[in-house]
Amino acid sequence: MSQSLLLQNVTVVNPDAVFVSDVLIQNGRVSAIGNGLTGDIVVNGSGLYASSGFVDLHTHLREPGKEEAETIESGSRAAALGGYTAVVAMPNTDPAQDNVATVAFVREQGIKAGLCEVLPSGCITVGRLGESLAPFDQLAKVGVTLCTDDGNGVQSESLMQQALVAAKKLNITMAQHCEVSEMTIGAAMHDGECCSHLGVPGWPAEAEVQMVLRDIELVRRTGGRLHLLHLSTAESVALVRDAKKEGLPITAEVTPHHLSLQDTLLKSFNPIFKVNPPLRTPRDIEALKEGLADGTIDAVATDHAPHAGHTKEQPLDVAPPGMLGLETALAVVNTAVTLDVQKLAALMSWNPARIARLESHQGRPLAVGEPANIAVWDTTSVWTVQKDALASKSKNTPYHGMAVRGRVHHTIFNGELVVHEGKALK
Repeated sequence: MSQSLLLQNVTVVNPDAVFVSDVLIQNGRVSAIGNGLTGDIVVNGSGLYASSGFVDLHTHLREPGKEEAETIESGSRAAALGGYTAVVAMPNTDPAQDNVATVAFVREQGIKAGLCEVLPSGCITVGRLGESLAPFDQLAKVGVTLCTDDGNGVQSESLMQQALVAAKKLNITMAQHCEVSEMTIGAAMHDGECCSHLGVPGWPAEAEVQMVLRDIELVRRTGGRLHLLHLSTAESVALVRDAKKEGLPITAEVTPHHLSLQDTLLKSFNPIFKVNPPLRTPRDIEALKEGLADGTIDAVATDHAPHAGHTKEQPLDVAPPGMLGLETALAVVNTAVTLDVQKLAALMSWNPARIARLESHQGRPLAVGEPANIAVWDTTSVWTVQKDALASKSKNTPYHGMAVRGRVHHTIFNGELVVHEGKALK
């Protein structure tokens, strides 16, 4: 029998209650909850919250194909340090995750790393090229629950409609990157006052809104399940709110950076702030926060997008979009938005686990018999982000040098302590 692990005097955050207790873990599961418990390994939880581990619906792990930026091992370590016990790996790898062999490789590398669960997503179209549908039936048979061409929006209405029909038939979810590409050619920032002042091509909010509008109508026609990736505009939030009132099977996510950073940061022409979709206006940020508060937006997802230094440090017009997110997500969201601890856990654990269909073993309440995938964190620690201290192979964080509030202290994956006092143990 493996050694038991005791979280002592921790504040448990469950959907139905928040209470102080000891939590004993044995053989990968919670074995007891109560006062005065004993264990072989004791972790002091005084003043800390313990919830089910965080689940990220939107992680770029880059392997296979772009290992100079990130590997599944290094990305898994970053995830664990951020309190994540599961991540959905985006399919824009090389080769793309449009086939069973690549999906199996990504999953096996995640198992080998052993720091968090890695759930490979599949592509919507072959090679993410938008020309023909990926083999959803084959992907579903090997456990893929979510398909996306993230980085590219599916431009063809007929292809997206066929994909949503398949989603309903196979009980999978299509996750859309909402961008009408002909409206964003050459753009590197939001199309607004800042963009006009600088004299560079702008990325209109309408490019996102038009695809959100189209795909809501496609869901209305087909009944297929749709997840909207990294929403960034006030108009998109309003459209999703109305669609949910209809009872349509639509979910949505927002990133920490779209909640905390605005388009004027691009006045510096610093590509560290270039992201897809772009940073938006204070009006959009407030609408995104309102969407979190009223349940229109279901989840916080990082869109963790590592890039090797020599690529990200190019001029703004050619540098790739994307920012790191896994290790700073809790702190950035907690700093940017006022949320109670149950709402935080819902947005970062319970809801994304449900959307990714991991709810049988992730995003579960802390209760006797449940799998021990747990994050232990606080909402009060103030710390300064240092890019060289991050576990990711890449260092493209927009938060370097910024003070943030809230921190992950310990992460338990499959009953094993993989992060202790903010340090990865493997």
